Amino acid sequence: GDYRESWQPHPMNEAVLLRAQDIAEKVTSALGGWGIFGVELFINGNDVLFSEVSPRPHDTGMVTLISQDYSEFALHVRAILGLPLPNIRQLGQSASCAIVIEGNSEDIRFGGLRESLSDPNVGIRLFGKPEINGHRRLGVVLATGHTINDARDRARTSASKIIVQLN
Repeated sequence: GDYRESWQPHPMNEAVLLRAQDIAEKVTSALGGWGIFGVELFINGNDVLFSEVSPRPHDTGMVTLISQDYSEFALHVRAILGLPLPNIRQLGQSASCAIVIEGNSEDIRFGGLRESLSDPNVGIRLFGKPEINGHRRLGVVLATGHTINDARDRARTSASKIIVQLN
C-alpha cells in the first residue's frame, strides 16, 4: 500500500502494540544511527508484519504536526543533536490525508485552498515539489476532530477541495 491517511491516537490492542514496538526497536537497533526512523508495519488482526523503514521523518508521520506537542521533525532534530527526548503529550484526535496526483508537469498550481481551509480545524502543508512524473504526493492535509473518524472525515473532505492543475 501507499500512504493515503494516518491518524493519532490509533486504537490498538496492547499486546499488538508491544509486538510492533519490539519489531521497530530490533530494526532500528540493527541499522544504528541517529534520529527518527519511520518504521512501517502492517497490522492485520493480531499479526504484525514489517513493510519498510525510512531513516528519516516520513510523510506518514506528518500527522504529528497537529496531533502532539513535539512533531516527528522536532524529535528528529533533538535525537540528531543528542538532546534528551521529552515526554510527548497527545493533543487530541488528529488525522492526515495525502494530496496524491498522477501526471507529468514542471508547472504545478494549486486551487481550492481557501475552500479547503474554511474548516478552522484543518491545516495544509504543500511540499513545494517542482515537478511530477507519474504518481507523487504533493502535500498533506492535517485535521483535528472530536473523534478519530471525525478528524479523518475533515482531512479527506478538505483534501477533496484542493484542485491541482498541471500545466
